[in-house]
Amino acid sequence: MTVYETEVPGVGRKFELEIDDDRRLVVVIHHDGKREVYLRPSPEADSERLFTLSGDEARKLGSILDGAYFQPVELDDAQVPLGEAIMEWHTVGADADIVGATLEECAVRQRTGTSLIAIQRGGDTIPNPPADTVIEPGDTVVALGTREEHGDLAALLAAEE
Repeated sequence: MTVYETEVPGVGRKFELEIDDDRRLVVVIHHDGKREVYLRPSPEADSERLFTLSGDEARKLGSILDGAYFQPVELDDAQVPLGEAIMEWHTVGADADIVGATLEECAVRQRTGTSLIAIQRGGDTIPNPPADTVIEPGDTVVALGTREEHGDLAALLAAEE
């Protein structure tokens, strides 16, 4: 991720972080400590202000992002007793071809190699969902599989075939 820093005369400093090929996150730090955060969705678009933070709020957010409150496991370095398998959460898209089908009809494991171990639907969780469970748009499926298998599952849940 590339970061560009610019002096803004009479204001403070501006930092632009490349999020991907087109989008940038822009942070303006004023001399009085105020931080303004913007998103520039494309190179030709104007930046949209997302929020403003005081100095204390910005430091608190920064410490959260840095992992001071919770240190996530970096999956690339994780050593788990499941071998290559990891657990991930995926959201079922409204246009997914499996919407309205039962787990048995979907044949998710045969098609992707992942095992669905739970479905979160609204505030409810269906652990170890039975074969007659119908997939609904917006469901969050909890699956176990390799990174490649999760990629196949994400494509299945998002795409209309």
